Order: sequence, then structure tokens, then C-alpha cells
Amino acid sequence: QVQLVESGGGLVQPGGSLRLSCAASGMFFRLYVLNWYRQGPGRERELVTAISSSGYTHYADSVKGRFTISRDNAKNTVYLQMNSLKPEDTAVYYCNAQKGPNDYWGQGTRVTVSS
Repeated sequence: QVQLVESGGGLVQPGGSLRLSCAASGMFFRLYVLNWYRQGPGRERELVTAISSSGYTHYADSVKGRFTISRDNAKNTVYLQMNSLKPEDTAVYYCNAQKGPNDYWGQGTRVTVSS
């Protein structure tokens, strides 16, 4: 049974940093494209960043230069380092793993950026 478990969310002041983690189990992790999505209050879910099995990365314009995605295939974990956080980054962040027809989601972790 595939599981994706996010952690690391919380309350942070504007300009602060957080690192999210997503630990996977029950899947051949290294073959999957790994994505971080977020859904802010009253907004649709949006793709924040992605990393391919070969390490190619993609970022939404809104987070370029501030967020960094990385993966550790030995630990079956994907990370999202978030720096220079802004109030508009407030959202529930979801980990997603995709390979062909397989599409798995974590339960989400809440990030609140507020003073």
C-alpha cells in the first residue's frame, strides 16, 4: 500500500523559512516524478514545484528563487525548502507522486505565514 506522509508545516513569520518533508512507502520511489502542490484559502490547488526521476526541476514563477525541491532516493523522501516566505504562501501543501497511470497524494501539511 502506497503512503505519502508530509511533515514540517507550521506557523512562520514573513521572511522566515520552513522545510517540508514527504516520506514515501510502498512504491519504487526513484522512478516517480515528485510534485509539491498547494491550495490556499479560497483558491484552487496549484503546482508549486516538481522534480523528475533524473533530478530535473520545475518551479512556479511565484516561488522561483525562494523555494527548492530535492529528493533523497535512499530515504524515499522529497523535500521542499521554503525561504523568504510571504503571506501569500499560506496554504495546505500536498506531496504528489506520479508515474504513468499511478498518481498518489499525501494528506497535506498546513503552512501559515503571518506576523
